[in-house]
Amino acid sequence: MTYTDPKDIQTPVNLEEFEEESRQSSKDARRQPGFLPIETNWFDRLFISVVIWVALSLVWLRFLEPAGLPLMISNAISIAIAITIIWKG
Repeated sequence: MTYTDPKDIQTPVNLEEFEEESRQSSKDARRQPGFLPIETNWFDRLFISVVIWVALSLVWLRFLEPAGLPLMISNAISIAIAITIIWKG
């Protein structure tokens, strides 16, 4: 059981001081923005990467697959883009 000093109970608390401390700690906890122009979490960046992968695959199938370039090249490019977006985006 913890003993509380009666002097501590009667001391007034400065709420403005606590508010300032909480504002400072929330500013420090935010992630530094990357190269994406919006604030994102890791799932948002993963979703953006999947959308880019689908779009690149469709463009690749339409224009570059008939020319003889395999789809695996598109997948490798998509994975590299996804890693970059998730890690640094």
